[in-house]
Amino acid sequence: MFKIFIIEDDKTLFSEMEERLTQWTYDVHGVTDFNAILQDFTKIKPDLVIIDIQLPKYDGFHWCRMIRNHSKVPIIFLSSRDHPMDMVMSMQLGADDFVQKPFHFDVLIAKIQATLRRVYQYSAEPINLKTWAGATIDFEKNTVSNQKGTIELTKNELFILRSLIENKNKIVSRDELINRLWDDKRFVSDNTLTVNVNRLRKHLEQIGLGKYIETKVGQGYIALEGDSIHD
Repeated sequence: MFKIFIIEDDKTLFSEMEERLTQWTYDVHGVTDFNAILQDFTKIKPDLVIIDIQLPKYDGFHWCRMIRNHSKVPIIFLSSRDHPMDMVMSMQLGADDFVQKPFHFDVLIAKIQATLRRVYQYSAEPINLKTWAGATIDFEKNTVSNQKGTIELTKNELFILRSLIENKNKIVSRDELINRLWDDKRFVSDNTLTVNVNRLRKHLEQIGLGKYIETKVGQGYIALEGDSIHD
């Protein structure tokens, strides 16, 4: 049974989410103290976190940063605000998905199921090392290493990278990536993929690999290697 930690101060919404998710056999936990959310997180050890942006004292972005300092647990943001920067900020902080309020519970359930399936079924695969562009990718540790250092990626970033390098030097369409990452593109903003790919490329730049992921406008993305690299 997956444990879900819901960081939501609207008691009515929390109760409804708790009831609906419990019906889906999830073990749901809420916040006991909005000044000490990290203590609850550490105690619960959830498999997934759902977090609202607008919270008492500190906002959801703050708590996402705190959680990301300790864990790579998948995080889904909720927001009643409609500013695009909320989603961009969420993704830049390492969130796995974003749900706009008000939402239909079928959409939330679909996103939760897709995230858990992607993260935990994927993680359950045997240790797998792959080389690409002179780097070693460790799919168990979520790391990419070369002579310039080692970076750690989120599950979304690693999944995108894996999808690209499995088709290296070939274009992988945006629709294919969205469908592989989130199962149903009807529930995903096109900008969500863009933010995730940009974040992946920014991390790869730390070890000199940013140029190896190219955007093909109107088509998708490509992971370059060998003779396809352009200095």
